[in-house]
Formats: sequence, C-alpha cells, structure tokens
Amino acid sequence: MDYKIVIDAGHGGDDPGASGNGIIEKDLNLKISNYMYDRFRELGVPVKIIRSTDETISPTERVNRVLDAFGNSDDVVVISNHINAGGAEFIYHYII
Repeated sequence: MDYKIVIDAGHGGDDPGASGNGIIEKDLNLKISNYMYDRFRELGVPVKIIRSTDETISPTERVNRVLDAFGNSDDVVVISNHINAGGAEFIYHYII
C-alpha cells in the first residue's frame, strides 16, 4: 500500500504549548514539521502539512484540514508533532 502523509505541527499562533530553556513548543513543532514535509517531498511521498506558518488553528479547523488533505482512508497517516515539557504520560490521539 502506498501511504499518504499529513503532518500536523502542534499548537501555533495564540497557543504556544510548553516552554522552557528558551524553547517554545509551537516553534520547535513547526521547524520539525517543515523539515519532515520537505524530506517526504524529496522522497516522492505524497505529503501535506496542516500549518507551515505560526497561525492559530481551532481544533475543528485542524481536523478539517487533516480530512481535506487526503480524506479519511486506511492509506493516510497523520503525524501530529508535539514536544512535551516532561512529567506527563503518553497519550495517543486518533482522528477517525
């Protein structure tokens, strides 16, 4: 099966996420996500990115952008990048 990738750079705009040691989560998520996007494109993998700039996206809009990218099928992989501050348990989110 050939997969399609949707990259979600977590947080953004008014939602900075975690911060510490001069690092703001939304900025690092965006850098990682843009790198991944560019790399997948270089490899010829179908890929879309939810946000490529620092913008506020509501939860509903985030889901809509994921679904608008390639639809909702078994060949779509969604990668949501987050950098936690530590001390939290792992939580897995699924978009169905």
